[in-house]
Amino acid sequence: MSMVGRARWPSWIILGLGFSFLYLPVLLLMLWSVNRSRLATVWAGFSFKWYGELLRDASMLEAAWVSLRIAFWTACASVVLGTLAALVMTRMRRFPGKTLFGGLITAPLVMPDVIIGLSMLLMFVSLGDLFHFQPKGMLSIWIAHTTFALAFVTVVVSSRMAELDKSLEEAAMDLGANRIKVFFLITLPIIAPALVSGWLLAFTLSLDDVVIASFVSGPSSTTLPVKVFSSVRLGLSPKINALATLMIAIVSVCAFIGWWLMSRSEKRRRRDIQLALQEHD
Repeated sequence: MSMVGRARWPSWIILGLGFSFLYLPVLLLMLWSVNRSRLATVWAGFSFKWYGELLRDASMLEAAWVSLRIAFWTACASVVLGTLAALVMTRMRRFPGKTLFGGLITAPLVMPDVIIGLSMLLMFVSLGDLFHFQPKGMLSIWIAHTTFALAFVTVVVSSRMAELDKSLEEAAMDLGANRIKVFFLITLPIIAPALVSGWLLAFTLSLDDVVIASFVSGPSSTTLPVKVFSSVRLGLSPKINALATLMIAIVSVCAFIGWWLMSRSEKRRRRDIQLALQEHD
């Protein structure tokens, strides 16, 4: 073995240990999801019975449907509000209170989830006393998750807009386009990847949240993470392993499709550049 090969062995070992630490528990979870036994420590044979039990669990499916709806609308609202906040932070001139505005927008990034959930609950209770507002329900969870995810979307979109060449927008305005037309025809297509990233991040944060939702969820609006957490406290059911395996499979398929689309777009872009260079020559 060459000296270079010997020098790489420690790196490969460390890399293998790191990936094992990250993904070995996931693989074990997927393995135990096809275990016939109810006990997570006893292997009783290969079976998909717990997937059938999961699909027959009406309360679990209802919680999943509630989480998906809330996550979808949270991601949409967070992208719209986060884009507006990013425009204020990167495109508007300095105004009194701009620093305070930026601090308030990004405060949920460093604020504990318990504080956010408790403050949201107290606010909803106060609104319920004044306007007969239901303090616990899907609307409350949606508002709380949007407030939490808004900070992450704003950071993602702001970083992309800060790198955007302003001369493109200025050239469009010199040609007679107003600011709204410039935003939709110039700015929006350029920052589209950041908007997609922000949407996916907000969707994931909402779908994964337990602490905030546990404060503002009601009996008819229990989200999937809260339902799973409640089930695990009473004892680990193999249905939870089956649910986690299905979620991992769905996320993996979506990630593969996203990678394939991005790779295809990049190849098309390189081909267009090469054709443009050949025509120029």
